[in-house]
Formats: sequence, C-alpha cells, structure tokens
Amino acid sequence: MSASYGIFPTFFLSGFECSTFVWKDQGRRDLVEETQHRYHAEADYALLRELGIAVSREGVPWPLVERDGEFDFSGLDPLLDAMNENQILPIWDLCHYGYPDDADPFADDFAERFARYARAAAEYVIPRSRGPHFFTPINEITFFGFAGGEWGWIAPFGRTQEDRYRLRLALCRAAIAGVNAVREVDPDARMVHVDPLILVVAPPDRPDLEDDARHETYDDTFFAWDVLAGKQHPELGGSAEILDIVAVNCYSFGQMEFRETGPHTALGPRDDRIEPLCKLLEVAWERYGRPMIIGETSGLGEGRPGWLNDVMEESLAAVDRGVELHGVCLFPAVDMPNWHDGEWLHNGICDLVKDEETGVLDRVRYEPYVAELRRWQRLLNRVTELDEDPYSDPIDLEEIVVAAKKLNHQPDVDWS
Repeated sequence: MSASYGIFPTFFLSGFECSTFVWKDQGRRDLVEETQHRYHAEADYALLRELGIAVSREGVPWPLVERDGEFDFSGLDPLLDAMNENQILPIWDLCHYGYPDDADPFADDFAERFARYARAAAEYVIPRSRGPHFFTPINEITFFGFAGGEWGWIAPFGRTQEDRYRLRLALCRAAIAGVNAVREVDPDARMVHVDPLILVVAPPDRPDLEDDARHETYDDTFFAWDVLAGKQHPELGGSAEILDIVAVNCYSFGQMEFRETGPHTALGPRDDRIEPLCKLLEVAWERYGRPMIIGETSGLGEGRPGWLNDVMEESLAAVDRGVELHGVCLFPAVDMPNWHDGEWLHNGICDLVKDEETGVLDRVRYEPYVAELRRWQRLLNRVTELDEDPYSDPIDLEEIVVAAKKLNHQPDVDWS
C-alpha cells in the first residue's frame, strides 16, 4: 500500500443527510430541518463519539447561507460547537444537490459563483474546527446529473440525456473551481469526491441494450471522477490532486437492470447478474490509484446488520487485493425520509420516533446494527469509543491489511 497511516482518525465514519434541493412540486427542502439534526446536534455527535466514530459528513446549506451575494454562516455554529465538544472531524459537503434560487448551473458565471461561496465557507469553518480539513465540493455529481438533468426530480429539472450531460459537466467545472478556492484558504485541505459505484446490466430479453448498460457502468459512472482527475476535459484543470480521495457510495439498489427511460430497476438479492462489491472497488482503484473510502452505505430495516457484514467482508477482500481503503462511512447516522413520499427509510444507526405531544424526533439506536459495528471494530482492533484525543493515534493501515489477510474473505456474488 502507498501509505502506512490512514487519512482519518477512525476507520468507521458516519454522516447526516443534508440535502437542500428544490424538489419537484414541493419547493425547497431542507433535510437537516426535517430530521431535526440542528436541534439534536449535541446528542447526534455525542452518539458518534460513544460509537467510536470520529469523522462525520456534514453539510453547509448553500441556498440558506447566501442572500444577495452576502453570506451568513452563523447557522452552522450549533453544529460546529457540537462537533468540537465531541471531537468529531467534519467532511463538509458544500453543495448537497442545492444551490440558490437565483443561481443557474448552466450560466457562464456559475463556477465562479460557486468558488466564491466555497472560499467563504472555508474561511468560516476552518478557523472554527480542528484540522485536518476535508471538503466535498459537490456531492454525487453523476447522480445529481440524473436527478436534476434527466429525471426532473430536482432543480434544474432537466428531462433529456443532453440536459444531464450539460449539467454534470457544469457541476464538474464548478467543483474544480471550488477545490482551488478552498485551497486558497488551506493549501493542505483534502477533497472527498463522492459518487455512486454501480453496475447496470441489460434485461435478459434485450441483448441489444448490453452496450448501453456497459457504457453506463464503465463510462457514465466514472465521468465526473475522470474530469476531476484530468482524464477527460483537461482544459477544466482537473488533476490527481484535485480528485484526491475517491469516495464510492454503495447501496443494494446500486446494481440495476437497464431501463430506456427513467431510473433503472434494482436487481433482486439472488440475481445471478450481481457482481461482488470487491470487483467494483478494484475497478475504481485501478482506474485512479487514489485513496478510497466507501462514502455512504447502509441497509434497510432489519437488513442493516447483515448489510454491514456483507459490505465489510467485500471491503476487506478488496483490501487484501491491494485496494487502498481508508474507511467505511455508515450513512446516515440518524434515519432520513424517502425523498418521494416522506416515509422513514429506517436506514440509520438510529431510527427517529416522533413524540406526538412535542413533535420532537427522538433518536432510538437500532441495537442489532450497533452490535454489528462493535463486532467489526473488535475484529479490526478499532476503538469502540473515542478517547480523550481521537487524533493522537492515527490508523495504521497495515493493521487493516493484516486483518484482511487473517479473515481471508473472498468476493461473493451473493453479498447483497
């Protein structure tokens, strides 16, 4: 492996849903408000501390902090206070699907505007939190392209493949500008570029769609990372240093059967077309050779413990094959609503239970999921609760490699 020590103070990470998109017919959404994360910030971060998790993805809500070219980041103060109190290191998402109402991602000045905002955000959060400092300029550029460019779910409500291609390229341009702006504030800031790692296959009766499915798996999936790395559209200024850390999102619905219109259909858990996650991780590693994390992963309902076990076995199989994996992010830490119907997904470390008298969303740990996390922390010789200074003893990745060799997990197509 190319590094002896890990990038993060703990191998397990977490995070909180922080989307601020304009959603179809519902207008502006603020998922931090919907999950009451701002209200529960202290308890939410105390939970991570108790679970031995020292890193959390957190959002700066661009549409809520910028008004008429001016910025007000004071709404982040409760989150910063809670993170500092519990010694949690943030990965700041600067654009989690949301941008100001008067911004246009297709406008000539969008990248410049985003860079101005990114610089201001960095100037605010960096002096107020312990380093090292991590940022995700634009979350899930590839998925953003589909949701906002082709499916019409979120602004800018595109409905064609051409709109999707235009949107993702505009987002790549803005992300690169954002990286450069943040590093004007802190040259050592690290970037965590998040996108889904997927597999798409053709329907059994449609061999004519095999090329389309293969293209989406091995070209579309990697387009944004390619541009950030300078492999495509080098005129935009991408490079290995811009790409930095590759964060792959992994969910059961990420292996799909191709549909010509609209979102694809998730493969069932015993579909013989499923590929081992280990293989997909190897594809990304071989393409970029950059440090990697699993940027988001979670099961649903009672499947959460089993899902974590499967993901860990596949991840360690990939480590044993040379993939430089620096962590696994259990996302979200607390439950989140299905964007479409508002029903709770039951995919968090904690479920949310509403107090009917007060309206408060109480956090209720899903103990089987916690127990599975504890089991893997022990197997990897990781801390189960943060000590007085979680940053004083960086992860030795060789310990992860040794554990992977000892456990000797093999890639398994029946992992989902």
